[in-house]
Amino acid sequence: MSAENLNIQQIKHITVVGTGVIGNGWITRFLANGFTVTASDPDPSAEQRTREAVAHAWPYMEKMGLAEGASKNNLYFEPDLTKAVSEADFIQENVPEREELKRKVIAEIDKHAPAATIIGSSTSGILPSTLQADCANHPERVMVAHPFNPVYLMPLVELVGGKKTSDSNLEKAREFYASMKMKPLIVQQEIEGHIADRLMEAIWREALHIVNDGVATTEEVDASIVYGPGLRWALMGPFLTLHMGGGKQGMRHLLEQFGPALKLPWTKLEAPELTDELAEKVITGCENQTEGVSMEKLEERRDEFLVELQELLEKYWPAATMNGKL
Repeated sequence: MSAENLNIQQIKHITVVGTGVIGNGWITRFLANGFTVTASDPDPSAEQRTREAVAHAWPYMEKMGLAEGASKNNLYFEPDLTKAVSEADFIQENVPEREELKRKVIAEIDKHAPAATIIGSSTSGILPSTLQADCANHPERVMVAHPFNPVYLMPLVELVGGKKTSDSNLEKAREFYASMKMKPLIVQQEIEGHIADRLMEAIWREALHIVNDGVATTEEVDASIVYGPGLRWALMGPFLTLHMGGGKQGMRHLLEQFGPALKLPWTKLEAPELTDELAEKVITGCENQTEGVSMEKLEERRDEFLVELQELLEKYWPAATMNGKL
């Protein structure tokens, strides 16, 4: 059976290749949704780190709601990649973001995984056509499936097909991720960085300029987003937020009034040179912001916030869908 004939209801056993921060996030989400998970990582210490990561995140999964049969005990480790993927119904690849390594690993997965098994890569920037270039068996089942950290709580996953990826496999992947209360977004064409990372990169570059030029500290930049546009973006995104800023005529009036400002040199989208001085400003600024608070405590605060924020989002924007109308 080829991946074209895959029924998502048949997906029971998932293999996660690579168990870093993103891989462990996927493992937690898959387990919480009732799947059996085989994790594969050549690092001898990977299993202990993964089990600790799952245990840390599990209380938040309980708050979000566990699927029937969900258990931390449904996690198994198999360092041998060939064995790990040989009986997988779905595969999530998360090895380090190096093109040569990812191509090699995905080609090996394609060689040994069942023909009906879709392969999703968590890459944040590599094009899917590049990832599937060395796959000799079924390149049509290889695609980008890019999540956001923490994967166990963040709902967005960007799905991007390569030149050889079939539309039917993209649709099956969309159904699969949606079944786990995620918001899969099918990106219509390949582009470096996909969608969300490109937008985040634009803000990141501008933020570096602002810090580098002494306009604001890292704390002040963060505050400008947290207490300003970030609150609105969490509900509506940049376009709909501006649409509402145009009054009754919406975006039509806004562009008539503020469109000319697009030509003003407000932004510096070319990244500044990352000098030692700039790096120190950014590092010191972040350390000052978090002085006396451990990373574990920050993660706890973030996760509690994301759980409650999604509850609010569902309350006030329940009809929000991806690839469709509101």
